[in-house]
Amino acid sequence: MRQAWRWFGPDAGVPLDAVRQAGATDIVSALHDVPIGQAWTSGQIAERKTLIENTPADRTPLVWSVVESIPISDAIKREGGAAKQDIAAWIASMEALAAHDIKVICYNFMPVVDWCRTDLDYVTPSGATAMRFDQDRFAAFDLHILQRKNAEQDYSEADRLAARATYEAMSEIEINQLIFNIASALPGSTTEPLTIPAFRDKLETYAHVDANKLRQNLIAFLEEVTPVADELGVRLTLHPDDPPRSLFGLPRIASNEADYAAIFDAVPSPANGMCFCSGSLGVRADNDLPAMARRFASRIYFSHLRATTRQGDGRSFYEAAHLEGDVDMVALLRALVEEDRKRDSGSKIIFRSDHGHRMLDDLAKQVTPGYPVIGRLRGLAELRGVITALDAGALCSAKAGG
Repeated sequence: MRQAWRWFGPDAGVPLDAVRQAGATDIVSALHDVPIGQAWTSGQIAERKTLIENTPADRTPLVWSVVESIPISDAIKREGGAAKQDIAAWIASMEALAAHDIKVICYNFMPVVDWCRTDLDYVTPSGATAMRFDQDRFAAFDLHILQRKNAEQDYSEADRLAARATYEAMSEIEINQLIFNIASALPGSTTEPLTIPAFRDKLETYAHVDANKLRQNLIAFLEEVTPVADELGVRLTLHPDDPPRSLFGLPRIASNEADYAAIFDAVPSPANGMCFCSGSLGVRADNDLPAMARRFASRIYFSHLRATTRQGDGRSFYEAAHLEGDVDMVALLRALVEEDRKRDSGSKIIFRSDHGHRMLDDLAKQVTPGYPVIGRLRGLAELRGVITALDAGALCSAKAGG
């Protein structure tokens, strides 16, 4: 399996030598400054690729192998195949990337918010901080700060009472921080931070889109895109919903095994693949991650590896260290490594240590939420250790069998 690192560019404060020192060989990056719906140009891609791959003679080479992400516009999510201009721009970006030999593309199909957390620096038992989703704080935001139309219908009486108590106990500073955490643009999106009225307005634009409609729009998009991807040898990887359930009354269509099976059945093209994100899928106790990895093995071209710890009734969670929490990472890696061994050198699974705890020196630094250097370095080292042990075990078994 190829070890990758998400890199947000030269202005993000993480030099490429730090990636080399972490032991990664592949870069996951994107042109975040290009507006959603606008095609990426060959020149823009070449500039980023040269920056990554123009390696000094005394340095370990790096390769830009995964794009995360080419964002999907709201027009495509709401209108599917009718959003012809935006689909054409997305295809043009894909073609430009393929011309530069970048052929794995991650994307998501979540309306309005790419992912959602209520806390960006939740203090874990070790003293390191992590991102967290707290159900009561989220409900307090939805019901009492956002005041979304008909939001109360999505909550039980107990939920509403807990949300009210949570809201009334919050200071103005805490309320403003919660608004920032939820409504601000986060990694992977180029949208500007939303005001509360703008957030409400944007949610209203999806009032007519239910889960079936959103799924049909995704399928219509894939039916346009995958024939071109097949010709180019590009692999598209759909990231799971994060968290994998409805938020703000919005539909979710990539949250469990049945969701992915329906998408793959509808569009059987080999280009139609998945980004196996163990952190997102692992939030749901009913998702058997190793079984999902075995079932969809041939569709997994890219993987985000992280763990989460569920709290309370399971709707709240925080991001645990990579080998802790509720994800059986060893069993999952065993399934991924078994699949990877079947592939030739040009089609290996690319993975990255996803997110990471803010720890040690990073606690005193300004970092991109979820992407501190040291926490990801620790995670990548732990994952590498498990993979090395699995490979050694397989080698011993093969020798014993011989």
